[in-house]
Amino acid sequence: MARTTRARWIEAGLEALAERGPDAVRVETLAARLGVTKGGFYGHFEGRPALLAEMLDEWERRCTREVIAQVDAEGGDAADRFRRAGQLTFSAELHRIDLAVRAWARQDQAVATRLRRIDNERMDFLRRMFGTFLTDPAEVEARSTLAFALAIGRHFIVADHPGYTTREAVQLAGEYLLRE
Repeated sequence: MARTTRARWIEAGLEALAERGPDAVRVETLAARLGVTKGGFYGHFEGRPALLAEMLDEWERRCTREVIAQVDAEGGDAADRFRRAGQLTFSAELHRIDLAVRAWARQDQAVATRLRRIDNERMDFLRRMFGTFLTDPAEVEARSTLAFALAIGRHFIVADHPGYTTREAVQLAGEYLLRE
């Protein structure tokens, strides 16, 4: 059997998490998916808890730190940065992982604590963006909360939007939030 990299184990773990939750992240299952022996896993990780921790590190890096760094580096006005962050953070691939981490957090206090920290970073980013063109702290907080709820909750919206696709309706809502 072939050998695989640490990154491939993490990626396979994230995929299993997104598909079936944290209980699906099993060394034997991932090894079969990767076409390697489970013994190779232990060359990269001390055990399943180490893999789970690194999966969370990867989720945090991809879904928050890299996004904010890229948006900050590319610059632009608040509306452009807000749109770019949304596009980067909630791509279909990353959104699946984010939702899986949220479900996991309901079962695991350590994951919930980490999710709260990351959500606070995301909310701080939104507050900074809205704060560039709004002066009322209550309005900054309200719009930040609505924007975050829309980003997270859009996956759960199944209502019809006469004349709009769900994606168009969500984009329209985001544009309304960006009005000065």
